[in-house]
Amino acid sequence: MDMTFAFKAFSVMVELFVMLLGLGVLAVIVMYVIDRTQKTHAVRRNFPVIGRFRYVFEHLGEFFRQYFFAMDREEMPFNRAERTWVYRAAKNEDSTIAFGSTRDLRPPGTVLFVNYPYPTLEEDALATSSIVFGPYAGTPYATDSVFHISGMSFGAISKPAVRALSKGAKKAGIWMNTGEGALSPWHLEGGADIIYQIGTAKYGVRDAAGHLSDDRLREVAAHEQVRMFEIKLSQGAKPGKGGILPGEKVTAEIARIRFIKEGEDSISPNRHPEVSSADDLLDMINHVRDVTGKPTGFKAVIGAYAWLDDLCTAIHQRGIESAPDFITIDSADGGTGAAPASLMDYMGLPLKESLPLVIDILYKHGLRDRIRVVASGKLVTPGQVAWALCLGADVAATARGFMFSLGCIQALQCNKNTCPTGITTHDKDLQRGLDVTDKAERVYQYAKNMRKEVGIISHSCGVPEPRLLKRFHCHIVQDNGRSLSLDDLYPITTAEPKN
Repeated sequence: MDMTFAFKAFSVMVELFVMLLGLGVLAVIVMYVIDRTQKTHAVRRNFPVIGRFRYVFEHLGEFFRQYFFAMDREEMPFNRAERTWVYRAAKNEDSTIAFGSTRDLRPPGTVLFVNYPYPTLEEDALATSSIVFGPYAGTPYATDSVFHISGMSFGAISKPAVRALSKGAKKAGIWMNTGEGALSPWHLEGGADIIYQIGTAKYGVRDAAGHLSDDRLREVAAHEQVRMFEIKLSQGAKPGKGGILPGEKVTAEIARIRFIKEGEDSISPNRHPEVSSADDLLDMINHVRDVTGKPTGFKAVIGAYAWLDDLCTAIHQRGIESAPDFITIDSADGGTGAAPASLMDYMGLPLKESLPLVIDILYKHGLRDRIRVVASGKLVTPGQVAWALCLGADVAATARGFMFSLGCIQALQCNKNTCPTGITTHDKDLQRGLDVTDKAERVYQYAKNMRKEVGIISHSCGVPEPRLLKRFHCHIVQDNGRSLSLDDLYPITTAEPKN
């Protein structure tokens, strides 16, 4: 009886194998005919079936390079060493290393900090000083953190990602920028301070025609958590082009929050139609500030820069209270979202050039104390943040650094709905992997450890807190192998105290 059953089972397995083998052979024949007759792909036409493996390997190559072949400091846009530091900081793991750094100190552009012979003792260290944004606004905003969350729209990132960032930001005492995708309940859920970004499409504060609505501005400003407004002129991923949200990401909820149509591609204009001059920009800044009572500034990637001199001149003509309360300088190597490669690869100046340029222009016009400067763009490690503070930034902000804290693996699928970590997708199955409670704690630990290690750098430089870092504390390696201080590379024409 048992032998008969076993024989029948074996026979069924053989028949199944033969059937599958036959289907496999048939599939190969069909692919052969298709490849041989199609005229689009030369490789597949000349090498039917086998040529298909080329595209498979090309796709898999991204992941093999990342995990097996690239050295720790070779990858772009972020190398393994940078990502590893963020992961360890977010998990609150030991960040010490052994047997020397793998960071090559020889290439031109390498950042070095100059240690002081009498570093700051722990008992002499000071809490980071508080700074005020918007002294002429109805409700000025003060923060003591030097590190914050840069703009990421709900829509570009998922609901659980926004919730985790909001909760983590509140615990860390840092702000969270909405990005241009408007204010959602999930931004407010955690209780964090919010910077509301007004993009060129005016999502969330637009009327039926897409124009800025004062009534909706007031509705947003009525939330106590909304501390400031940021008018976005351009962003690092795509200077000169508006935001891009594919239709598959425009859910009913996102459409309702942004005041747009569900399921349709959402493409912002490449600039605010009403802003075409320094006076127009100041008009918009002052209008938003007057309507909301909140500090208002703007965000821009710097390319051409003569317009900044025009802006400063116009401010003095109107009065110092008319100035933007802050300028967020985004780096040309920014980019969390979808963007044309021609813009992402070539357009705009990187932060290492634009940050000192803007700060020096503000000093030249006597406006540096009036206008706060936020540095944004690839500032994901303590050395990068400390560098920005040395150059004169008031605070640093990052988007991708906090994406790494949420678990981003740099899968390079932000522009699709297939993010494997649930951060930039609205696929519920993929979002399930992002536990809000766990990731909120990682956001908090990343911000906390960033502030701690920026403090360690500043203490080694001999100052008691990070906001006292100056240009002479940081050197940059030159082509001849020697380093020069930022003070020598970017001398400030207006006297700056060196204490």
